[in-house]
Amino acid sequence: MLTPDQIAQIADELAEADRTHSVIPRITARYPEATVEDAYAIQAIWRDRMVAAGRRLVGRKIGLTSKAMQQATGITEPDYGVMFDDTVYPSGSEIEAARFSNVRIEVELAFVLKTPLAGPDCTLEDALAAIDYAVPALEILNSHIELEGRTIVDTISDNAAYGAMVLGDVHRRPDEIDLRWVPGVLSRNGEIEETGVAMGVLGHPATGVAWLANKFAQHGARLEAGEIILAGSFTRPMWVSAGDDVRADFGPMGVITCRFV
Repeated sequence: MLTPDQIAQIADELAEADRTHSVIPRITARYPEATVEDAYAIQAIWRDRMVAAGRRLVGRKIGLTSKAMQQATGITEPDYGVMFDDTVYPSGSEIEAARFSNVRIEVELAFVLKTPLAGPDCTLEDALAAIDYAVPALEILNSHIELEGRTIVDTISDNAAYGAMVLGDVHRRPDEIDLRWVPGVLSRNGEIEETGVAMGVLGHPATGVAWLANKFAQHGARLEAGEIILAGSFTRPMWVSAGDDVRADFGPMGVITCRFV
């Protein structure tokens, strides 16, 4: 495990990389003894600094929940990070590509909770009962650690590579639609690049919400009413850059568009 000074130093490096839109060497290459617990401690320091600076936490992202994403990264267990109010865009937005490092797009469903959700024995049925509605989303990845050879420790430390999200306009309660079969067709500049279906996320996209509630229970915490939970991609990430037009068709849950400038 890392020392408190090492954890604080890495948090400083990541904060500076976020400020300058740059990339740092892999944490696990420099500190092979670093653990998952260390990684979440690094993330927590960064999160608390952001809150102290006036940013408002609006939810959590879950990552690496599908085979597509695990194969794309070489990492085989989910992770999670935090999302702030200034990272949420509506469909149709123009987004500055230079705000992010290693910028990529993923196709996901997001869930807004109507009641708190706590583990340690939270099930999919519990999660569905706590969800107010599902909404289609695009996640913008923002990786401040060199990509080659990353481990779960690296991604968690870097706030699970979360940069921003673009939310659609269609809201559906879990009892209105079979969320497992929501499709995603992701296009860049008119060309289809990735396709998937929401069942690819742990068999049901809301399974990750239950997983997260159980993870939080290990730290004596719970998910709160009103939080947005970004449930994980069911396509591989698609690289984007300034000038790209992005379109994601979610079938019965509508279309999301955005443009990078």
